[in-house]
Amino acid sequence: RNIMMVAINIVPFVTLAAFWILILSEPSYGFGLYNAGRKVVWTSSVLSDVPAHRYSQPSTQLNAKAIEITMPALSSTMKEGRIVSWLKNEGDEIEAGEAIMVVESDKADMDVEAFEDGYLAKIITEEGEAAPVGEVVALVSALESEIEDVIASYEGGTVTTAEAESAVVDTAHVAGDNTVKPDVPFSQIDMPALSSTMKEGKVVSWLKAEGDPISSGDAIMVVESDKADMDVEAFEDGFLAAIITEEGESGVVGAPVALIAEEECDIPALKAYATTLSGAPVTPILPPVTNATPQTIAPKATQMATSSIVSGGRVVASPLAKKRAQELGLDIATIVGTGPNGRITAGDVEAAAVSGTTLSATEVTSTLSSQSWTPAPGVIAATPSARAAAKKAKIDIATIQGSGEFGRVTIDDVKIITGEKKPQRKSVVRAGPEVIDLPGDFVPFSGMQRAVSNNMMATLSIPEFRVSREIQMDKFDNLYKTLKPKGVTLSAMLAKAVALAVEKHPIINSSYSEQGGSPGVQYNKDINIAMAVAIDGGLITPTLKYANERSMAELGENWKELVGKAKSNTLSPDEYQSGTFTISNMGMFGVTDFGAILPPGTGGILAIGGTQETIVPDSAAVLGMKKIKKMKVTLTCDHRQIYGADAALFLRTLADIMENKLELLS
Repeated sequence: RNIMMVAINIVPFVTLAAFWILILSEPSYGFGLYNAGRKVVWTSSVLSDVPAHRYSQPSTQLNAKAIEITMPALSSTMKEGRIVSWLKNEGDEIEAGEAIMVVESDKADMDVEAFEDGYLAKIITEEGEAAPVGEVVALVSALESEIEDVIASYEGGTVTTAEAESAVVDTAHVAGDNTVKPDVPFSQIDMPALSSTMKEGKVVSWLKAEGDPISSGDAIMVVESDKADMDVEAFEDGFLAAIITEEGESGVVGAPVALIAEEECDIPALKAYATTLSGAPVTPILPPVTNATPQTIAPKATQMATSSIVSGGRVVASPLAKKRAQELGLDIATIVGTGPNGRITAGDVEAAAVSGTTLSATEVTSTLSSQSWTPAPGVIAATPSARAAAKKAKIDIATIQGSGEFGRVTIDDVKIITGEKKPQRKSVVRAGPEVIDLPGDFVPFSGMQRAVSNNMMATLSIPEFRVSREIQMDKFDNLYKTLKPKGVTLSAMLAKAVALAVEKHPIINSSYSEQGGSPGVQYNKDINIAMAVAIDGGLITPTLKYANERSMAELGENWKELVGKAKSNTLSPDEYQSGTFTISNMGMFGVTDFGAILPPGTGGILAIGGTQETIVPDSAAVLGMKKIKKMKVTLTCDHRQIYGADAALFLRTLADIMENKLELLS
């Protein structure tokens, strides 16, 4: 009996021990330790024998698998992208194929879709921030219950990055940046990366002035990108406290260009701080001087009121002050300003409304008539950009005659001294037609012009040749007159005819390629006709895809859509980078014939001249002559894989289609 009692007591412990031994030795039965390629991780399912660094979905400490969303490459040249907006919030459920964010590409803002189902657990790259292609911008959890585990795992793994960033900041501080940020709430606007290749941006214009209130979403400046001038929006509310990069000046991507204050009263402090960022001397922030006796206050108020009215009768006041004065029915010019340099603030307006203390009309008129400004002894009136330019050119700014308001030295004055800009010539008055003011300054390339220039330089290494032929256009023109009322364009008809001819000669649709160190011919299965379109400041090639397979009506409608997008700079990369053969039509400008330069990566480009009437012999005509229309086309080919006979046969097929087989186009 005693033996039985012992056995009964021991059996449960033995069974429990055996169970845990089994659990720890076989990961498929539950939580256990598993060697995954020199790394021990916790797992709750059977893992394949794959090195840990190859996992595409990293496991958290609690085994909540995090699906990584990375910055996609939306064009062939894109290296960095900026998130315009997130279409989903953290915690939202997402489905495969659903748009989750909008990313700015080289040409337009494009939706990015999710490739797996799950829940948006963590947004790493916030709206307005940029990230390199391939960098993780968000994490997705497979189950809603695993969201917290994914977030905890991510936050636990970013300590090293934070420490590295701290080290960089400390290094920069040691390197000599002893500037102390003002103890006021503010945000910094940096030069954005508006395209994948942009390293430097130029501020074309500021849409807001210093002191203006701004709201999130307001366009505050125009920056020149690779392809066009683009508006840059503010992402926070506040006041534009200081402009660091002036209009016409450039800055590297990520460099500060302006400061935004949360409160209007913090603008003076941020203005002083901004001078340290732009390289100008630091203006000390002096504490406000308070006077014990009221007798000294009245003269100071009068002085500030005088300085608030500048040349031309313009009143220096904040936009909010002007708006409030209009609401209260007060003349802004009669209010005493107590802000920086006599600037009228909203508080001054409120105080004037309560106390009724304003300047009389006589005082305002007297102020305007005697208004002047003289800098303090030893102070040279100059803009910050002029000071920086003079310092860079090693010119004593005191020797420069200023042409700005009150004799202030401007950046243009410095450029005239250095020879970067010619002095403005006085207008010559003469009888007859008005004198045309011709440009005489150097104008740097825009982003699009640089891209076109680089492509043209790339073609210098291609051995190309040209073949020309005339095509009779009478029947083709008659068909166009018939199809035009249906919305079919001449460009769409030319693209269709060329695509049908290319279909008969695949070598024309090919490109030279080297694979594995061996040269060869890369044939293209699709026939995508790219057509050059001149837009303001450059050239772009919208593409009619599968032109040989689609109807004339469909091609005509698609072409109108593409041209509209090209003019508004909203083409997607696939709509201008997928061409396999190119057409350049200058006949619309009256050009009779020309040769086009071969675009890199293609085998041929067709240059189309204008249609001309000509007289040819005709035995059936009354006088033995008749008038016909002819158009000259010139084909430029890559001679590495396309030969003269190939080009000649292609042009013969094209002429046959446009002269005799018009039923293929109708």
